[in-house]
Amino acid sequence: MAVRIAGVTIPNDKRVEVALTYIFGIGRTSANQILQKAQVERDARVHSLSEEEVNRLRAIIEKEYRVEGDLRREVVSNIKRLKDIGCYRGIRHSKGLPVRGQRTKTNSRTVRGNVRKTTISGKRPSAQKT
Repeated sequence: MAVRIAGVTIPNDKRVEVALTYIFGIGRTSANQILQKAQVERDARVHSLSEEEVNRLRAIIEKEYRVEGDLRREVVSNIKRLKDIGCYRGIRHSKGLPVRGQRTKTNSRTVRGNVRKTTISGKRPSAQKT
């Protein structure tokens, strides 16, 4: 029996705590909080859950958490808002540069289009003498 929560098929052979993290917007901490509210053991495997436990998990996630499509839409709209108002972070997003203060002199070269190939070993044969 494949368990689907929030439009995501959760792997059967993993522990519930880890399997919930396959849903976009749920990490380990929020997965543990959900399991505590639903009164489900963290160490239980997904295939061993009863239908009632799955329904409790599904109800908690749908009621209290913003996940998958809604969360993705919200993130995209936040980035669009930053671009529209023309703030520093919005400009960095539109240029495809790091937004959160990372250095760009050495890292993020490929993002900037500055790809340096490694040098070819050995010298190029010089022009022949005549």
